[in-house]
Amino acid sequence: MDFKDYYKILGVEPTADDSTIKAAYRKLARRYHPDVSKEKDAETKFKDVSEAYEALKSAEKRAEYDELRRYGQHGQPFQGPPGWQSRGGFGGQDTGDFSDFFSSIFGNRGPGFGGGQSGRSAGRRGQDVEMELPIFLEETLSNESKKVTFQVPQYNAAGQHVSNTSKSLNVKIPLGVTDGERIRLKGQGAPGIGGGANGDLYLTIRFAPHPKFDVEGQDLIITLPLAPWELALGTEVAVPTLTGKINLKIPAGSQNGQRMRAKGHGLRNKAGERGYLFVQLKAVMPKASDESVKALWAELAKKAAFDPRENF
Repeated sequence: MDFKDYYKILGVEPTADDSTIKAAYRKLARRYHPDVSKEKDAETKFKDVSEAYEALKSAEKRAEYDELRRYGQHGQPFQGPPGWQSRGGFGGQDTGDFSDFFSSIFGNRGPGFGGGQSGRSAGRRGQDVEMELPIFLEETLSNESKKVTFQVPQYNAAGQHVSNTSKSLNVKIPLGVTDGERIRLKGQGAPGIGGGANGDLYLTIRFAPHPKFDVEGQDLIITLPLAPWELALGTEVAVPTLTGKINLKIPAGSQNGQRMRAKGHGLRNKAGERGYLFVQLKAVMPKASDESVKALWAELAKKAAFDPRENF
């Protein structure tokens, strides 16, 4: 089963509004309609366009599709995120003109199924589960899954809460995730009652405090301690990043509090591009207990002819 990018099929951006999606559908439907089109594979393209519009025309279906879109690439085999459960459509369910991919997401919620009814059981939907998921900054750059364990409420047939059960999932951290972002794992909440659908699991991402880095959007900030003479004369220092160390040249005459930036060593955005690492320079004074060191400072004070408060 291959993933379908319905936005790509309609030729619109994922941020397109309803009117733009509708206009794109109408234009392409006229172009590929089998009764009038002479283009090759017009019937197949017409079905793809119709399916795409069916998936995106309602807010509910579009939100459901958008949750899964980050895990697939157009025309590539689709497995779904960890814990995702298909609703069927793999050859055993009549879905009319819709593909197995469409049916795996929406089941029989296409036109021609009971007048547009959802086809779900009339039972009561299970309760959603909310939890915070702390992650290290390094994990935002990893492709490995993270194990999540949480408590799922269990109810009897009368809808009364009777117990909690522990459940574990391996969750892949989405590309470009941000602190406070809310991720939905469909069907991983409490089980439905009387045949109703399962609830969902919502994970709120929380970045764990890092001992070296602060976060500003997609960028990272690290404070680099330097001796006064390193600022004055310049130097080269090995600076930590999330994936190792880089050598950073400090120009002569740098100032305390000055920021330097290293491109591509920040956090990833949704497109996979990394932000900046900003290195904030901090002068650290040596202890003045050594008389020889104090004498050198005194000599510098006489020869430098420097007034830091000249414009104060």
